[in-house]
Amino acid sequence: MAGAGKSTFVQRINSYLHSVDSPPYILNLDPAVSHVPFEPNIDIRDTVNYKEVMKQYNLGPNGGIVTALNLFTTKFDQVLDLVEKRAETVSHVILDTPGQIEIFTWSASGAIITDAVAASFPTVVAYIIDTPRTTAPATFMSNMLYACSILYKTKLPFILVFNKTDVQPYDFALEWMHDFEAFQEALATHRDSRDSEGEPTYMNSLMNSMSLVLDEFYKHLTAVGVSSMTGDGIKEFFDAVEASRGEYERDYVPELERARAAREQSLKAVKEDSMNRLMKDLAIDRAQNPEMAAQDRWDPDQEEMDEDDDTEIGIIDRTEGPWPGDGRGEYIDIMKVRPQNARDGMGKNWPKPE
Repeated sequence: MAGAGKSTFVQRINSYLHSVDSPPYILNLDPAVSHVPFEPNIDIRDTVNYKEVMKQYNLGPNGGIVTALNLFTTKFDQVLDLVEKRAETVSHVILDTPGQIEIFTWSASGAIITDAVAASFPTVVAYIIDTPRTTAPATFMSNMLYACSILYKTKLPFILVFNKTDVQPYDFALEWMHDFEAFQEALATHRDSRDSEGEPTYMNSLMNSMSLVLDEFYKHLTAVGVSSMTGDGIKEFFDAVEASRGEYERDYVPELERARAAREQSLKAVKEDSMNRLMKDLAIDRAQNPEMAAQDRWDPDQEEMDEDDDTEIGIIDRTEGPWPGDGRGEYIDIMKVRPQNARDGMGKNWPKPE
């Protein structure tokens, strides 16, 4: 969640891994951030100019982030290649995503990036919670619903990270997760829990019902408390990560293999059906037009080469050497990516790309 200390948490775990002689490989996927407290190996800002995206596509801040991620995703195969090159020397790869949950979790580009990484490496999702801002039952329930939605969307091993425990201990959150009656009591005693007639408010009744639904959900969640400022709880976090690796191999990998097999079988059936229909149509055409059939021959010299823009813009690994300019690589050409009718309408209120 935005403001929960996500980037500071990444900086802390980066520092911890360096202290145990196991430097991580870090990817910054937030195109709008002006400063990060760590040095990423791959930075989306080196490839996509966020402000130019907003300007050229006539977008607001969140739309700019989504579009920048979409553009970056077109090059994500290069990112995976760079990460795989370091697989033998790096034990942890860290992705720092945009803080707005819906921008990454529920966007097409976020799903593609998550699925691509999870299909290549053991993957764990860490959801960072601002502990001091979660002491109210309503805020706590909102965080749990966010966590539930992310877990449902990714289906990956999941860790709740209660951050800023140096300001507010997270014991109350664990109690609410493991003791339904404790949460009910907190609801009853919280201010604004009753209306002017002394009856429970609609919001209180709703949270009461949701807590019953989420009671089973809590049993399958791993929760740790950390302080990104002091470093407390970081070791426990990595213990949870290692435990989640086993969950990934036990639960996610078999499901991934089943999905791949089903997809391949479906594609094979579609190809066979298309080929059968094509051959049938060709046989009919040749029977009706024997002269045209004699001329219908494939000439390899006439085949046009497809344009491949993968060679135009390369993802930059900052650890492999200097990069041009002021720390930025060559940006994706937004004018080329944009539709032709949009390019012709410079200065006009042209439609946004889908």
